[in-house]
Amino acid sequence: MESLAVVFILQVFRISVPYLFASVGAVFSERGGVINLALEGLILAGAFGAMLGQHLSGSAWTGVAVALALGLIVSLLHAFVTITLRADQIVSGIAINILVMGATRFSLGLLFGSAMNSPRIAGMEASMPLLDPLLIIAVLSVALGQFMLFRTPYGLRLRAAGESAEAVETAGLDVRKLRYSGVLISGALAALGGAFLVFQQHSFTDNMSAGRGYIALAAMIIGKWSPAGAALASVLFASAEAMSMWFPSGWLPTQLVQSLPYLITLLVLAGFVGKATPPKEVGVPYEPE
Repeated sequence: MESLAVVFILQVFRISVPYLFASVGAVFSERGGVINLALEGLILAGAFGAMLGQHLSGSAWTGVAVALALGLIVSLLHAFVTITLRADQIVSGIAINILVMGATRFSLGLLFGSAMNSPRIAGMEASMPLLDPLLIIAVLSVALGQFMLFRTPYGLRLRAAGESAEAVETAGLDVRKLRYSGVLISGALAALGGAFLVFQQHSFTDNMSAGRGYIALAAMIIGKWSPAGAALASVLFASAEAMSMWFPSGWLPTQLVQSLPYLITLLVLAGFVGKATPPKEVGVPYEPE
């Protein structure tokens, strides 16, 4: 029984990493006032970049670097459309998700002759599951994110940009630069989540993000826009997903078991959305006078 418990806990940690990265990143974006519904596409872009980088170089860390580069490029696009052009943030996020899904599918076919999956890659080597470098970085990102947002001048300014952009501008600070930084941090972290995902599966498959970006967004809301809270919610969803894998076959219809993490997400959100208070100006484009 103890060994089964250990296996289950390790599985929860493994599943939670993409959620941790993406949800903590979402906190930075939304605390600055920008809704980042593009998390799904950012995870997918990071996964594709990590696969391509390792496939071409043989190095997992090169894969991580390419994942970060793609994450920053995609998030820069979202920031430009929503902050500079002041377009609708939700529409921009959905459009980017569709764009990345199509671009990765096209690139798979162009580079590897298959629109469904890439060649196998080695992934990230670790002597023990809990010593996976990206898992350690994910945990550190929670602690560092909590510290940055609530214990540093930058965090104070970023949070102020999401609460009252006009007051920030009056204080002589650049609201746009602050919001850009929040979105870029969000993109980099979500891309790392995608890199971890593809290294665990040792291959990139079409649409492999599979709704993780949306669950990460829910984790951020349940966590009340704090990295620590988002991390706890991410572990909750990862536990539900791990439990769904442990159900004996035949007890419940397979489709119902597979939908459990999403059902739990809906139920928890139904209880939390009314109680969680978002930043006052999240989703509101800033128009300098």
